[in-house]
Amino acid sequence: MPVRRWVSAIVAALVPWTVAQAFAESLPEPDGYRTENYRAAVPATLKGAKVVSTEEAVALWKNRSALFVDVLPYDPKPEKLPAGTIWKEKIRQDIPGSIWLANVGYGVLNMETEAYFRKGLESRLGDDKDALVLFYCMENCWMSWNAAKRAVGWGYRAVLWYPLGTDGWVAAGQPTEKNVPLGF
Repeated sequence: MPVRRWVSAIVAALVPWTVAQAFAESLPEPDGYRTENYRAAVPATLKGAKVVSTEEAVALWKNRSALFVDVLPYDPKPEKLPAGTIWKEKIRQDIPGSIWLANVGYGVLNMETEAYFRKGLESRLGDDKDALVLFYCMENCWMSWNAAKRAVGWGYRAVLWYPLGTDGWVAAGQPTEKNVPLGF
């Protein structure tokens, strides 16, 4: 782990939430999508979307009133892995009932990934652009911010962004379940 990243992790652990939150609130939203350093402080806002707290996310989950969409990246086992190479599949513990649309939170999407993202939303929401849809990843992850921003750009009018993601969910003692990326 690079020294700068290590120091940032220690500072983040020691700095009270109120100071970290104040920093995030001062971080301006970019005009476009974040295209690098996806694990960094995120802004406190997202134009066209509602930012939700852990308490609000839990209430939405308990009421089953929103589609929860995880956008954490996923790296499948390489097809041409050399013989004898050990591959350990990453296990994703997710908010129960979520769909995992892997890799849709990057700042630039190729045509196949964009089509996968659109199809994933349509598979659960149909043409309903007013249905509540909540995007998340992990704390300080621009992937969920990018994905929520993209959905707003596509005309979804009830976009929710949960910036604390599974980190905030687990910290609040909420249940998780193993999930796999949605496939078609």
